Amino acid sequence: MNPKVDKYFKNAQQWREIVEKLRAILLDCPLSEDLKWGKPCYAYEGTNIVIIQGFKAYCALLFFKGVLMKDPKAILVKTGVNTIVGRQIRFTDVREVAKMQSTLKAYIYEAIAVEKAGLKVVVPKDAALNFPAEFQKRLDENPALKTAFTALTPGRQRAYNFYFSGAKQSKTRETRIEKCLPQILKGKGLNE
Repeated sequence: MNPKVDKYFKNAQQWREIVEKLRAILLDCPLSEDLKWGKPCYAYEGTNIVIIQGFKAYCALLFFKGVLMKDPKAILVKTGVNTIVGRQIRFTDVREVAKMQSTLKAYIYEAIAVEKAGLKVVVPKDAALNFPAEFQKRLDENPALKTAFTALTPGRQRAYNFYFSGAKQSKTRETRIEKCLPQILKGKGLNE
């Protein structure tokens, strides 16, 4: 148990019983515990395996390489239409966690086996990102921005592109781009 993570659990209001039960299951596996992105994260030999996430409608375990797992119980959920790698198991009641304890452990051990085997997710190299004209103009005019953006991971680049492209009006795209420039120049992702 990590003291930094203890504080998270003490302050948890929504989903408290669920996160505490999930923590007990995770700590019964050969994983180290840390607080990353403000959430309890569990790693195997320094590599992130699973993280506990709380949302308004549910609490979840997110497996970082969930796409590589077999999922015989068909309980892994893709987190969004643009998600490629991670997969969640969602809960709304602590009884669900208790009922699934052996299944959860099997999934955790499978995630560890995926890591031990050195399996890597092959992200399809789909067509190059189509940036909104407002962002492409900024990239063309600012070599430092272009260098910083190119240095970001493909996932971070896609996140920014989805965020910028999601605005219907040019003025909103410009505002979003302007707001994100310092983040990009620091090498940070959209939500970091």
